[in-house]
Amino acid sequence: MNIKIAYIALASSVILSCGTVNEIMKGVEDVLNETGTTTNSIPSNLEIGNGLKEALVKGATNGVSSLSAAGGYLNSPQFKIPFPKDAKKIETTLRDLGLGSEVDKVIVSLNRAAEDAVSEAKPLFVNAIKQMTFADVKNILMGDNMAATNYLKSKTSAQLQAAFKPKIQASLNKVNATKNWTDLVTRYNKIPLVTKLNPDLNSFVTEQAIKGLFTKIAQEESAIRANPVQRTTGLLKKVFGYADAQSGN
Repeated sequence: MNIKIAYIALASSVILSCGTVNEIMKGVEDVLNETGTTTNSIPSNLEIGNGLKEALVKGATNGVSSLSAAGGYLNSPQFKIPFPKDAKKIETTLRDLGLGSEVDKVIVSLNRAAEDAVSEAKPLFVNAIKQMTFADVKNILMGDNMAATNYLKSKTSAQLQAAFKPKIQASLNKVNATKNWTDLVTRYNKIPLVTKLNPDLNSFVTEQAIKGLFTKIAQEESAIRANPVQRTTGLLKKVFGYADAQSGN
């Protein structure tokens, strides 16, 4: 007999000796609540799958929302996109010439473009999560703090590149990054004796935006694994509580 049904039958038989329908229904409800919300029982395969997918969607949504907000990249020392490495000479030279405000304008526009484009990631993440097999789920649940992030990275990196590039280009144009960058590079290349440079701005911003996104997803994953407060539903508590018990945490 299903253990939950057994509990209900036991509760019902005790309450029947007291008598009323209302009392019986209240007893059944109490037993269901007690047995349905425990976080210590072993979750079923369905609960494990749904719990992990819920956690991944939560983490991915939080990560995308955080970075797509105004200042998501720009105002964060960790995620702010700098000048391209192979253009550092441009930045240093132009700052030395008193054109720091023009350089800053380009940096702002690079980060605004990333913030504008990163929302493209959410449907790709959700689709990858939906396609997870139970073997994927089990490996991630019992894996290290980067297991889910690495899974998403393996399944979505190529798609993110394809989705981000046109969006980044449109965003660069929209926030005048392309114009600001062209103006800056043109000024630099007019300086006598310098080696002319013109790095691929779109590829650089796309790469940096995706790198920052996976760093953020990894933080979200780590928080859900390590901090019970981040497990905001009964299912998350049950599934990750079970994972904690299995790993000895």
